[in-house]
Amino acid sequence: MRKKQCTAGLIACVFVVASLVKAQEPRPAAPSTELPDTSTDLFVMFGSDFDRPGLLPRANYNIGIGHTFGFLKKDPLGDELTFGYTYENSGSHGFLHTDFGEHTESAGLMKNFGIPKTKVVSGYTWLQGGITSYTGNARLENRFAGGVSLGAIVHMSRSNSIWIQESYNKVVTVPWYTTTSIGYTYSW
Repeated sequence: MRKKQCTAGLIACVFVVASLVKAQEPRPAAPSTELPDTSTDLFVMFGSDFDRPGLLPRANYNIGIGHTFGFLKKDPLGDELTFGYTYENSGSHGFLHTDFGEHTESAGLMKNFGIPKTKVVSGYTWLQGGITSYTGNARLENRFAGGVSLGAIVHMSRSNSIWIQESYNKVVTVPWYTTTSIGYTYSW
């Protein structure tokens, strides 16, 4: 039930932000129906994991960079290569930070796609893999981590956008868990 509420809230947030942006921004005379061939995205995301007993929220922060390649535009899996760093609170209490943390360096493949009848909102899927390091224990533990994300991009201008995403993550030795995130992206 809680998962459905999070997803419904995420969808509602996309539509509210999109309507605000649409009302504020003048429409170009001849909008392009195509996404740009190449771009570089610098993103910062803040979110919460729901992965502990009782679905207690834990902080999840992500920063990274991605570059869209025109020659990958027709690739069904992705057109943007990404590299990122994520910090997650792994403690049994507290939201922002505890001594126990997960530090993940990852590479990913993102597929950007347009949504019919709108230029303000587009979508993406994102496959990621990397190494997670668990800190706070007597010794450092490294594990493979992977994730799949689905998100919406609310374009505020050509260079500024808000990303909203839902991720399903897996670290070896840890059950699947979800992350809900919102973030800012600067593109050039």
